[in-house]
Amino acid sequence: MNEACPQRLTVDDIDAVSALARTVWQATYPALISQAQIDVMLADRYSAERIRMQLDDPRHAWWVAQQNTTLVGFAHAVQDGADCKLDKLYVHPANQRQGTGSRLLQAVQDWARQRQARRLWLQVNRGNTQAIAAYRKYGFRIVESRVFDIGHGYVMDDHVMEQAL
Repeated sequence: MNEACPQRLTVDDIDAVSALARTVWQATYPALISQAQIDVMLADRYSAERIRMQLDDPRHAWWVAQQNTTLVGFAHAVQDGADCKLDKLYVHPANQRQGTGSRLLQAVQDWARQRQARRLWLQVNRGNTQAIAAYRKYGFRIVESRVFDIGHGYVMDDHVMEQAL
């Protein structure tokens, strides 16, 4: 099996990223948020137009990880002043615990350091214990817990986690 090494996302990868996002979200979030909220968030965060705009914005960076020719994971980060936000990090459920997430996170950390970021931060659903445990393993710590209004009558009940770079 070929190791899933992160590469920068291209326009040709956008549809595969959106499809993988739906697969991962359907495996993860129905126990945490409503299907209606999942559908709204996927439509908002993974629209081809939005991802294309982010690819053209130097403050954003996307990576994909493939095994053979199959997309198995992706990450997205955005520069946030002197810090960087890990906005998305998802790996197909069948490919988790194989190092793909770690390699994607390393790509994000390297990018953030190149941009002289001092801190990498993220938001994670408070009920997503598997993701919280993984982020703790990689040196993130919870710095606050908040409810974020995301519009359309929905909220995200998240921990904010960070790590120094």
